[in-house]
Amino acid sequence: MSYVGPDFEPPRPPRHPLRGPLTVAVAALVPGALIGWLLWQTVGDSGGDAQASPSSTSSPWGRPTTPGASDDGKEQPGGAGGTGDSEKPDGSPSASAPAASGSLKGKVVVIDPGHNPGNFQHTSEINQQVNIGTNSKECDTTGTATNDGYTEAKFTLDVARRMRTVLEKEGATVKFTQDGDRSWGPCVDERAQIGNKADADAVVSIHADGAGAGNRGFHVILPGSVHSGAADTRPIVASSRELGERVAGSFLRVTGSAPSNYIGGGTGLDVRKDLGGLNLSTVPKVFIECGNMRDSKDAAQLTSSAWRQKAAQGISEGIVSFLHG
Repeated sequence: MSYVGPDFEPPRPPRHPLRGPLTVAVAALVPGALIGWLLWQTVGDSGGDAQASPSSTSSPWGRPTTPGASDDGKEQPGGAGGTGDSEKPDGSPSASAPAASGSLKGKVVVIDPGHNPGNFQHTSEINQQVNIGTNSKECDTTGTATNDGYTEAKFTLDVARRMRTVLEKEGATVKFTQDGDRSWGPCVDERAQIGNKADADAVVSIHADGAGAGNRGFHVILPGSVHSGAADTRPIVASSRELGERVAGSFLRVTGSAPSNYIGGGTGLDVRKDLGGLNLSTVPKVFIECGNMRDSKDAAQLTSSAWRQKAAQGISEGIVSFLHG
């Protein structure tokens, strides 16, 4: 998440989940994933994964919206964000040629690598206000980075490209909102429009959070029901939830990472109504915060090429599962 801005702002303070029955939405879809997670809890984390332990009490699927939250899925008290790579100002969304065969032939997946590394040199452009339906926010933000300087922008683009390889092998047509082919942005409203214009069957926005040290694990952000101005998420709330649950379950199973210990009450899911990238989407869309770049243990995973391949595989398998129905 970015330290400031629309799709990326400092992480919000951790919420204490409400006591109640254990939430099992992810388990219902991917029981094997949670069985693996429980085993991990028992024998210990052999791969340096998140330490958060699923709460024995439930928490709401969604968290009340916090004013000023980033539009990227980052949490609020101390995050940052970034994405992208090379600068090609006249670049347009990257798309693969339709695959000739595969189980996902005819399906369109849009991958949204959060931020852009060039945003740091274009602060006036990314600070311009855009309408996200419920209110106005900055066009984009710079994103966060590890303490050693590995940026979220580089992370998201690397994972996105790995996902493209996996999904194209499955026969999907894959499009990017940016592929290191533009000098900054795109703005959060344009990111949503790219998925809408592609009539995508699924859109996933890739991020890494910038919360405080000790906050660990992944979470998937789902759109809340919004009907205001240009935003109307009501038709996609249910399908986006299914997409998010499948992505969360597959990500947990493949990476072995724990659900966030500071967002979502151990479910790995969070609902938000303040993100332009979700509010303006007319197709199923979710964000995933793959880990916390400001925590040394999560950062060790995020900076590992082998772990990023697992992350890409896990997210992709969730998308494939969703598209198979």
